[in-house]
Amino acid sequence: MKGYDVIVIGSGSGMNIVEEALGQGMSVALVDKGPLGGTCPNLGCIPSKMLIFAADRIAEIQEAKKLGIAAEIKNVDFGFIMERMRKFVRENQQHMRQGLSRARNLDFFEGEGHFTGEYTIEVNGEEIKGDKIFIASGSRPLVPPIKGLDSVDFLTNETVLQLKERPESLIVIGGGYIAVEYGHFFAAMGTRVTILEMADRLVLAEEPEISELLKKELSRRLDVYTGVQAEAVEGNGRGVTVIVNDLKAGTKKEFTAQGVLVAVGRRSNADRLAVEQTGVEVDQRGFIRVNEYLETTKKDIFVVGDANGQQMFTHLANREAVLAADNAIHGSRIKMDYGAAPHAVYSHPQIASVGLTEEAARKAHRVLVGRAKYSDVAKGEAMMEENTFAKAVVEADTGKILGFHIIGPYAPILIQEVINAMASGGNIDQIQNGLHIHPALPELILRTLSNLENP
Repeated sequence: MKGYDVIVIGSGSGMNIVEEALGQGMSVALVDKGPLGGTCPNLGCIPSKMLIFAADRIAEIQEAKKLGIAAEIKNVDFGFIMERMRKFVRENQQHMRQGLSRARNLDFFEGEGHFTGEYTIEVNGEEIKGDKIFIASGSRPLVPPIKGLDSVDFLTNETVLQLKERPESLIVIGGGYIAVEYGHFFAAMGTRVTILEMADRLVLAEEPEISELLKKELSRRLDVYTGVQAEAVEGNGRGVTVIVNDLKAGTKKEFTAQGVLVAVGRRSNADRLAVEQTGVEVDQRGFIRVNEYLETTKKDIFVVGDANGQQMFTHLANREAVLAADNAIHGSRIKMDYGAAPHAVYSHPQIASVGLTEEAARKAHRVLVGRAKYSDVAKGEAMMEENTFAKAVVEADTGKILGFHIIGPYAPILIQEVINAMASGGNIDQIQNGLHIHPALPELILRTLSNLENP
């Protein structure tokens, strides 16, 4: 049995650990079943945003009439848009494979590994042992137990990337960020889209007023139903029929479309690793338990990214990987802090959030809340952004920013100065003391903070 200083399972955020270990002269085994590079560049962030960028341009053209511009979209080449994305994914994989082949002290085991003992892993019939093991095995689409779903050729956020032809109509089961992002994309492509969400609002992690505005804006371009639970799926020869229970009315409804996309969440890949062989504990959802140092219940086994179920975003997985490598390889004791962990939803309009919601903040703090519309600042008024807005949640006694939430154009860009302020202390003075260009959209941040009050 060959032994290594470090074994890394997963080539997404796990590559940060591989690079650090190799840089320290350690022997490393990388175990990965593919696709090489993990979810983000192959099945998630990158390909989806390449598609959505085209959708954003279409939506902007369609909305230009409010500015007095009469524009017409003559053709949308769905095949070109999809193939451009797939070509990028293929080329990225090739570059990564070439890089692995040139790395010294690295053995790449391309296959699905599973634990056979506390620190031993079997992959492709071969057992290897590691002094330190890092699990970055990611997650996969959660497929709910809906009657008849397995009898139809349903799509997920992964298989949808292989579409060659645009569906004329599509039902999306789910109302989270994947659902609303792909809802936006397909609506822009010309597909008739219906979103079915069991909860009473979309994107549950966001502020209620953001969810409300998102539903209102999406409903201009597609059909959105909340409070409906999908109970059965039936093939009808020409497509699929989804039978739902209206949770408020207690009645049944049917929706029919050419295809159905299931986007109800993600599940851990830990079940495929046989982690029970190691003494590593998992939670009720199947995610591997970690402490604040990202170490599992078994010494020298660490978990980063989706596999630990903390916050499932690539930027956080990469930060976790750097921190876990520092703790394990250099003996540091650095805690992972999610207090200023941001995320974005690339719907139309876009959403960006960092920190606590107002509801969560009120449980432990006395808070002030500030709100401002885009149209409250000159640039937003010029853009005729009448409904989009920002919201700040601030600790009343200290001025510390506890949370900030934006829905509107360029939200993921605008929120960055708030993220930076929160990461370096978090007081509103750090933003208000800096000069902001006029007229420019970042003035929205200032206006929001100047409107703080005790609601």
